Amino acid sequence: MQKVHQPALYKALIPVIFLIAMLALNVLGVYGDASINGSNQMILILSAGVAAIVGFSDGVKWKEMERGISESITSTAPALVILLLIGALAGTWMLSGIVPAMIYYGLEILTPAVFLVATCVICSLVSVATGSSWSTVATVGIALFGIGKTLGFSEPIVAGAIISGAYFGDKISPLSDTTNLASAISGTDLFKHIRYMLLTTIPSIIITLVIFFILGLNVKSGQSATGVADTQQAISSIFNISPLLFLVPAIVIFMIVKKVPAIPALLMGVILGGIFACIFQKHIIFQLQAEAGSVFKMYYKAVMDAMTVKVSIPSDNPMLAELLTSKGMTGMLGTVWLIISAMIFGGIMEACGFLKSITSAFLKLVHSDASLVGATTATCISVNVLASDQYLAIVVPGKMFKSAYDERKLASENLSRTLEDSGTVTSVLVPWNTCGAYQAGILGVATAAYAPYCFFNIISPVMTLIYAYFKIKIAKISSPEKH
Repeated sequence: MQKVHQPALYKALIPVIFLIAMLALNVLGVYGDASINGSNQMILILSAGVAAIVGFSDGVKWKEMERGISESITSTAPALVILLLIGALAGTWMLSGIVPAMIYYGLEILTPAVFLVATCVICSLVSVATGSSWSTVATVGIALFGIGKTLGFSEPIVAGAIISGAYFGDKISPLSDTTNLASAISGTDLFKHIRYMLLTTIPSIIITLVIFFILGLNVKSGQSATGVADTQQAISSIFNISPLLFLVPAIVIFMIVKKVPAIPALLMGVILGGIFACIFQKHIIFQLQAEAGSVFKMYYKAVMDAMTVKVSIPSDNPMLAELLTSKGMTGMLGTVWLIISAMIFGGIMEACGFLKSITSAFLKLVHSDASLVGATTATCISVNVLASDQYLAIVVPGKMFKSAYDERKLASENLSRTLEDSGTVTSVLVPWNTCGAYQAGILGVATAAYAPYCFFNIISPVMTLIYAYFKIKIAKISSPEKH
């Protein structure tokens, strides 16, 4: 058997310290929120270079590092395709009037006082039904984000409410890939895992909703009832608003609920959005493509532009003009770039054995059930930061700590719950993680800006630690589990 390479801890920490120091300089000292536009990507690549140099000095061959990079990037290929399709979806759903219709009708039922709570609950329900936080944010999340802006709420707060709800639903849905992955990697029955996870998840979401309710009462909306009516009038003066437009998102959500893979489901949403644009918004197409020539070229170019490049639908209302702008696939390229750069860093860290060295160090701190849960939580969060991928944040700690849970006679659902409470939900709080980069790209809000308002994502790992340290609902086994 080939010996697994595991370098000294201090060597593994060199690229990590370099990454943290450079990102701090980049974000806090120079670029601020604009760091995601390219400089953070370069920092990740430079950090990968530092990791490679340390790896060379420790005897790791370049071919091994190259293999690590290749496998790391390959693992994110579906996510990259989904990102591009989401960009196209946002474009055709804007041109067709689907998103404006969601905003128009949403303004009739969502008042400022209940908006944040309602947003969190709606995203929770959709995410439970679809099993996907990404699809939830990309569909109803975008519409709710537009409603929140129209009502005058701060963009980061609205993003926090959307993401909190989406990740709650994703976390407890039996259709969720991370939920299935956490139960599988720990050897826990899926529904036992979900039931056990509810013990920490329900208190976390209740506290989250209370916080959003208080914020909703105390945050002053920038729109009066007259202002909301004016916004609705402005939308209806630009688009043909009809309930029939909801057929498209309904079809997409139905496909996802029926376990149609995300890529074909989203592609269908893109195509239907383009078709509905040609049916319902002919006047906008003619306005945008007046110089295209033939009618066929107008339709073709309008839909293709909406899918691929920046398209702005004219409006005299400055806020609405910003809302009615989509960037198509090109708007996702910065996020794709960030994810690839992060995977280069994570791939080299994995190939050189640095991730294993860092996570193994946590095991040495384990002296009790509570410290084992704490070590698992810390490892999940660390892998989210270092490997930039939530799946690795479940798989790596799951494999590492399973025997430790067995040795301490802790039921496997303790491990599966901790993996979800700390691995799944914290991924979105890391700017260069695939989840953090995705949500920032979709909502147009920097991860560092919305992260403080993702109350559910912040509370969840704290809640699992509280349960562990106060020995609340910690299931034990008296004999080896049968699988």
